[in-house]
Amino acid sequence: MAGRGYTIFDTAIGRCGIAWGEAGIAGVQLPEQREIETRRRLFKLYPDAREMRPPEEVEVAIEGIAAIMRSGDGDLSGVALDISGIPAFDQRVYQIVRAIPRGETRTYDEVASALRASGAVYSVAQALGRNPFMIIVPCHRVLEAGQNADRISPNGGSVSKRRLLSIEGAQLNASKTLFDVLLPVARPRPQA
Repeated sequence: MAGRGYTIFDTAIGRCGIAWGEAGIAGVQLPEQREIETRRRLFKLYPDAREMRPPEEVEVAIEGIAAIMRSGDGDLSGVALDISGIPAFDQRVYQIVRAIPRGETRTYDEVASALRASGAVYSVAQALGRNPFMIIVPCHRVLEAGQNADRISPNGGSVSKRRLLSIEGAQLNASKTLFDVLLPVARPRPQA
């Protein structure tokens, strides 16, 4: 990838934007009410980016995001992220959240516990509120206690967590602990 670029692309929920740099995806912008607003937000966040045709690695991310928006299916696990400038705590939060399977949700408290920082619920919520990698880091799968599907972060445009979870077929009461996801081999298996 040469230089920082961005593009606007179609999804089932509207025109999204994506910005990238040398190290990977720098950010994803979900659709605003109008495309011009999506473009303005991208320009505000990435003023040095130029609109251009995305390289192959970014096309893979775009296809995955579009698939998730269409049917809830899509694999973004191999998408490289440009985490330069992202605080270390936020990076750890994003790593945990990327491991939440499609169709499942967690609470901010569960993410904090998985980080072994149970008193850091507010810090987890703040990190997710700053998440520049919408959908790739599926912050919509992290809910307030009581499984409330609140509005997605400010970079999420006009799309709600509830809408994204509905597309993915999530059951709002289908939460497992993150330790079940991250450490499945450590659990004892039932005897047959």
